[in-house]
Formats: sequence, C-alpha cells, structure tokens
Amino acid sequence: MSDRIKILITGALHESAIALFNQNKKLDVAYHPDCDRKKLLTLVADSQVLITRSETDVDKAVIDACSNLKVIARAAVGVGNIDIDYATEKGILVINCPGKNTNSAAELTLGLLLGMFRNIPQAHATVKAGGWDRHRFTGRELRGKRLGIVGLGNVGHRVAKFARGFDMIVSAYDPYVAPNIFETHGVRRVNSLKELASQVDILTFHVPINKETKGMATKDIFLSMPKGSWVINAARGGIFKEDDIIEVLKSGHIAGLGVDTFEVEPKLNPELLALTNIWCTPHIGASTEEAQIAIGETVYDQVVKALDGGVVDYPVNLPQVGVLHDQRVKSYAVLAEKLGSLAGQIAGFNPSHIEMSYRGDIADSDHSLIRLSFLKGYVSRVVNGYVSFVNAETHAKKLGLKVSDNSDPQFDSYRSALKISLTGPEAQTLKVGGLVFDDQIIRLSLINDYHFEAEPSGHMLLVENNDKPGVIGDLGHFLGIKGVNIGTFELSRNRRGGKAMAVIRTDQEISTGDQQELTHIKNILKVHRVFL
Repeated sequence: MSDRIKILITGALHESAIALFNQNKKLDVAYHPDCDRKKLLTLVADSQVLITRSETDVDKAVIDACSNLKVIARAAVGVGNIDIDYATEKGILVINCPGKNTNSAAELTLGLLLGMFRNIPQAHATVKAGGWDRHRFTGRELRGKRLGIVGLGNVGHRVAKFARGFDMIVSAYDPYVAPNIFETHGVRRVNSLKELASQVDILTFHVPINKETKGMATKDIFLSMPKGSWVINAARGGIFKEDDIIEVLKSGHIAGLGVDTFEVEPKLNPELLALTNIWCTPHIGASTEEAQIAIGETVYDQVVKALDGGVVDYPVNLPQVGVLHDQRVKSYAVLAEKLGSLAGQIAGFNPSHIEMSYRGDIADSDHSLIRLSFLKGYVSRVVNGYVSFVNAETHAKKLGLKVSDNSDPQFDSYRSALKISLTGPEAQTLKVGGLVFDDQIIRLSLINDYHFEAEPSGHMLLVENNDKPGVIGDLGHFLGIKGVNIGTFELSRNRRGGKAMAVIRTDQEISTGDQQELTHIKNILKVHRVFL
C-alpha cells in the first residue's frame, strides 16, 4: 500500500500550483475542478486533504464521507462554503489564502465604478455594433465624489488608496478596526453603516460573509443614501438582500449597481439581470494571472506545512489565532511544539498542571498559538489517534491538564525565552525550556536543572549520569561499537561532582536494546531516546 498522501483538488488552480503538487513525490494528487456533488462524495472518501474553491460546498455530508480528512484548504479568502464548526469538531484544520487577491479585487471595484460612471460597457457595445454616439455616453468624474467603504480590511484599505488617487473623499465603517488604522489609510471613520450610507455618493462593500454580515445591506440602508447614489458589491454574495436592491434600483433612488458576486451563483436572479442600471461581472474579483499564481503557491506551501506538522500562516479554525505576521511568535510556536513533544517522551508521569513562562520580549506577545503548539506537541506523544492544532486542546482537557501562564518582561539574560513546568499529582516535576535567536534559530536550553544550547531536531539521546571521570569516554566508545555516529554533543551538570546530562544528536536511531545496555554502563543513571 502506498504511503503517499491523497490530495483531492476540486477548485481550479493555476497550472504552476498543479505542477508544484505533482512534483512532490509524497503526494498523490487527484485534480477534478468543478466536479459534481455525486463525484465529489466518491472521490473524497480516501482523501486526507481537500482543496476547494467557492463551487464546492464542504458540508457535514462531505466531511463525514472521509474518515481520514486532516486538512481543508480554501484557495481564496472566503470560507462560507465550509462547515467550520463541524470541521473543528472533527479535528480538521481549515486554512485559507487571505490577501493574495487583494489588489485584484480592489482593482475590479474601481473598474466597476469607472464602468458605471463613464458608461464604458454601453459605449463599447455601441461602437462594436457600428454606432457612434458620443453625447449619449456623457458620464461623471470620480474626483470629489464621496466614497463609503464598508470593511477596511485587506481589500477595503486598498480601495481607499486607489480612490484617494482619484481625489475622492473617502469614509469607512468597520467596528473591528482601531481608529489609528483609519488615520493611516487617510480615511474618515464613521460609527455605523446607516450613518455612512447617509453621507456618501457611492457605497462599496468589502466584508466576509458570515452571520453578522449576511443580509446587512437592506432597503433601509439603501434608502438612507442620497437619491441618485451608487452601490458596489465585489465582496460576497448574500451581503445584499437582492429583492431590496432591485426595488431601489427600479425606483431610481439608487442610480446604479456594480456587482461581481450574487446571492445564488451561477443561477442568477433574472429580475436583477433585466435591469438597465446594473453593471455586472461573473465573480472575477480574484481572476487575474497574478492573483491565481499567488493563491496557488500559497495553497501548496500551507498544505505541505500543515502535513509536516508545522505552524501554518493562515489558520481559519485555530482558537483565537488569526493571520500570523509575527515571526518571533511563529518561531516560538515551533519551539513550543518541540518542547511539548520532548516532555511527552521523557516525563515519566501524567502531569495535572502545566505552567507556561514567557520571558523577555516574548512576554508581551499573544501567547495563544505558543500554548496551543506546546499542547499539540505533548498530546501527540501521549494519546492515540490523530492530533492537530484544532483538537489539541480537546485532548488536553480529556487528560485533565490545566494550563496557566506567567510573563516576565524584565528578564534580561536573553532577548526572550520560554520555560514550561509540568507538575504531577504527586508533586512530580519536569522543566523544559528553549530560546530563539534572531527570530529563527531554535535551541533547547533547559531540562530540569541542566542548561544547554542544543538544536532540538532529529534523533537524540538524553543521558543523565553521575559527574565522574570516564563517563563520556565510555558513552562514546559504546556508540562507536554500535555504529552510531554522533552529530552534536552538549553536556551540562548541576554542580561539580554532582549529576550531569548529555544531549546527543545522532545520525540514526538507536534500538531499545542498545538503550537498555547504555543504562548498565557505570555511573549512567537514565537514558531517554527522543525524536524531534
């Protein structure tokens, strides 16, 4: 049986991305863009990764059809077609690609606006048909017009920049963005959607579709706008109530609508399409060569990173974790997972409490991902079954683990450091810790009372011994006889003549029998085999 990972791709990806997937010999790729529901349920049955676009509904039935599903990747930013709650319940990681089509979506928004204001599609069609009527297509300038942006995120703030380039007056409503962000983008902040609508000539929407935003643009909002205003939706279908926008377009209160996304796609509302004051495109906001290349490469990188157990940059369903811009936090998350794995392999008891200590610069960062990464690393070593970032906390709760944090920003021995203390019900303890240099060089620095600067990767031996002459020689001689090559050797002792510990990275794993033999060497007390 093949050990290759089965990946099903049901959304069209750029050919460069397909080439990347096919070149990876660890992956078995099935590419079926826009396949129908029946075929999807058959194909997904033995898949471990599902890569989708908006055409594929990943609901409970699809998730249940595949018992091995580990990752759902959305080759775009919107995840409204995925049952996130059920995927989370099943321990499936959901990732997306925010920001990769930002410029494309923002440019299309301005394209729709220019098309409406300058009658470009009608003029084009007339000339192509042999006509020539310059005066019929007299339009309007964007300069001086008041633009209202709903959602000042990746696309919204890009639209603001473009609009200011046209000398438009830009305001925005976004309750989740700090006031200084409005100032940064040269945008006037408005406190409600209705207030924004009442103060602008053009209202454009750039928000995701969710319970809060679905149907947010109602007749009441449209009627709050000055008569003869304009509306654009290049974000998500369902933000508008289409019956309401049809009514205000027919009445002339709204002069025109530019729309790229619809409530039901691709079967569109014929009453909406029949209107003469609508300019529409078939959901092509992300349909540029540049955006598709970026999305494809990002999907590949994130999927491979997830399958390798790494920290993904764009998790959708990790608790309290969004897009990860802080390289230091990413690096400490990787370190934390390794420390968790180490603790799970050497603890020798079932801890009831874990204390996470953040020192130096890392003390003031968001610790949620670091904590989650440690739990994932630890739980992966002590439970049976699939463990992911999504279900690690659930496993930890079942184990009865209580986790607490403390921070010491005044710590100055290093720029930053992480220390984790595990305590058992009978006062057993284990301390592990580590450092990250230059936000990328990861080192194991602490095991109980022993201090190191060891690279935590690959096959390792942890050897505790009495601090007596000859132990290192005996240890090296034994490994040499067994044909085990030493990569690095780090030694620490708690005090002169007391006890010592060696952290040894080896080129290959030693057997259980060899591990047992090592404990028979004089003055060697404990030997742990570890793989990180």
